[in-house]
Amino acid sequence: MSSEKTQMEHPTCGAMEVHEASSDIASTLPASRVLQRNLKARHIQMIALGGTIGTGLFLASGKSISMGGPGGALVGYSIVGALVFCVMMSLGEMAAFIPVSGSFSHFATRFVDPSLGFCVGWVYWVNWAVGVAVELTGVAIIMQYWLQNIPSVIWSIICLVLLLMINLFSVKGYGEIEYWFSFVKVFLCVLFIIVGICVDTGAAGGNNIGVTNFHLEGGAFPFGFLGVFNVFLTAAFAFNGVEIAGITAGESENPHKTIPAAVKQVFVRIVLFYVLSILVIGLVIPYTEPNLLKGTSSVAVSPFTLVFQKAGASWAADLMNAIILITMISAGNSGVYSSSRTLMALAQDGNAPHFFTRVNRWGIPFWSVLATCAVGCLAFLTSLFSSGVVFNWLTALPSVAGLITWVSISITHIRFRQGYVSQGRPLSALPYVAPFFPFCDIFVIVLGTIVIFGQGYHTFYAPIKPEDVISSYLGLIFATVLYTGHKVYKRLSFVQYNDMDFETGTFKQPVFDLDDEKYNSDGAPTPMWKRVWKKAIGIIA
Repeated sequence: MSSEKTQMEHPTCGAMEVHEASSDIASTLPASRVLQRNLKARHIQMIALGGTIGTGLFLASGKSISMGGPGGALVGYSIVGALVFCVMMSLGEMAAFIPVSGSFSHFATRFVDPSLGFCVGWVYWVNWAVGVAVELTGVAIIMQYWLQNIPSVIWSIICLVLLLMINLFSVKGYGEIEYWFSFVKVFLCVLFIIVGICVDTGAAGGNNIGVTNFHLEGGAFPFGFLGVFNVFLTAAFAFNGVEIAGITAGESENPHKTIPAAVKQVFVRIVLFYVLSILVIGLVIPYTEPNLLKGTSSVAVSPFTLVFQKAGASWAADLMNAIILITMISAGNSGVYSSSRTLMALAQDGNAPHFFTRVNRWGIPFWSVLATCAVGCLAFLTSLFSSGVVFNWLTALPSVAGLITWVSISITHIRFRQGYVSQGRPLSALPYVAPFFPFCDIFVIVLGTIVIFGQGYHTFYAPIKPEDVISSYLGLIFATVLYTGHKVYKRLSFVQYNDMDFETGTFKQPVFDLDDEKYNSDGAPTPMWKRVWKKAIGIIA
């Protein structure tokens, strides 16, 4: 394999060697026409911490309480949270060692099967490209809450132009905007948990609720196992997008340090923002509250809004409306970023037209960005000029894309680790080693597969409507067609352990490296409390 060795200098780690495969386009473009490693540690860690906290938590969490009861929702979110953390540990091991953009589709092609890489890459791209259209529609609905006289399409166009401006000029701009958006969402979650505890104990609102909502008729698990299973589906939607931290590896300044740190942040995010938020909602609001089911369509009855109102905050609906507007712009921003990098990775692997690999002078894959926004815009237009059936089918297409991606990441990690060890390579050379191998990967594959195939069970209740069954399983059908079609057409076999490439694009141990425990990324001494915090998280991750 033809390759060239380059060196990247970093103030804290001397020289880090990275092997990059040479390509036809790279040989004809200036050296600057590549992805720029301008995402700093704080960007990636904050994106991992709060980047994809969105409508799944702020709006749909009430539906989880209503369908599973307070105990069922808590258990469901905890189990899916454990699944997500296992996925991130697996992805972190691979992305820290091979910091490339569009990581998991490339890893699947490289370590499992080119057909799997083709499948998961296109499924993930469609997921986020159509997701952009959903966010454009959502922004229009949110703005009508305040300004009813302005046509909703105007707000969607403004949002689309804003997303293009952010994503066409600098990845650092994307990182900076996502950093502050994530900061706002993290602050709201912390504030919500504090206010919720005050409401539950009677410090705010004057009513000591305690754990009475866990002892209503039916108890904490009024719908049994089926209630918990229903929560799996909603929780998977809420966690969707957490893998974006792995995609940022290709544009991180110091991926062998920032990616493992981001993985550890995910654990904090799961416990603090999701599990505790579900616990607070379950304590404060009874699962029999009718408004919990309406929270998915109206911010006025979002579970977050209901808790703030119980604390006496009359402005709660306006606050949540503003936060959800930020959330939708943030989700659209992340959608354009992640899908454009995935499309670029597909093109680099020969699974998409080659011109999608082209990068402008700011280090942005501009054709990939434009294609993503164009597809998102077309999907959005179907919601305006059709009966809505086409748009509903489009949004159903990637409904299980997150779960398919997570299962493929775990399959890829098993193959990655087995191939790495079979070639006689030491685990100590990896920047990050995922613990509990292979049990975490097996857990993800088994549970993820059960949820993927079981998520449309309700469509088989009489009377059975074929269109509902197809809509529920359209994402799975799409993935199956992509995989089998590519397999039959290309006739490529699985990658053998001896043929796996662990050199191209991989991290090489720096000649000089400061101790992370004692120094931060700027070379300044790390405060004692940060060292203690890192040690505590390091025990778990």
